[in-house]
Amino acid sequence: MGRKKKEKETKTLEVPSLSQIEAELQKENHKHTFARVMRSTIYTLLIVAAAAVLVAVIFLPVLQITGTSMTETLWNGDIVVALSGSDYKTGEVVAFYYNNNILVKRVIAVAGDWVDIDKDGNVYVNNVLLDEPYVTEKSLGICDITLPYQVPEGRIFVLGDHRATSVDSRSSTIGSISEEYLVGKILFRVWPLTDIGMVK
Repeated sequence: MGRKKKEKETKTLEVPSLSQIEAELQKENHKHTFARVMRSTIYTLLIVAAAAVLVAVIFLPVLQITGTSMTETLWNGDIVVALSGSDYKTGEVVAFYYNNNILVKRVIAVAGDWVDIDKDGNVYVNNVLLDEPYVTEKSLGICDITLPYQVPEGRIFVLGDHRATSVDSRSSTIGSISEEYLVGKILFRVWPLTDIGMVK
């Protein structure tokens, strides 16, 4: 029997060239750099988003108007931005908490002022007739408080611009509003786009 010679296959290891090693190293470095930049970008975006939400909730609440008590200044469905603060003046539109809801009305008088409203709906503050260009139809409305009425300390007297239907400080149900329940001044309407602008 003849011996069969097995041919041994010799595998030669290919040693990569220096340029190939450098290219592979660059590829790996690029992967790590890209991952690091992506992580950093995501963290930054999360921090910015959290800060924006915090600012919006605390300083610039965004509210949607429901109901018709502020027509024709604000309409049902309008979206507005409020500014939190503590200095409220006559004529400003404000939002405040009432029974787990947020209502929007106009400041008519502040602490110490005397408010009087006649049967035709004319409003007097400290015996001076208010000029109210924002009211299209005057009305005594839902009024069961004793007039003239003095606004207590730490409170404001508010009325809706749609006087006939608005339930506001004229009603003992709501009364004058404690400053601690105020959300802020309504500054800007952002929706609908056709009516975007300052709220007066």
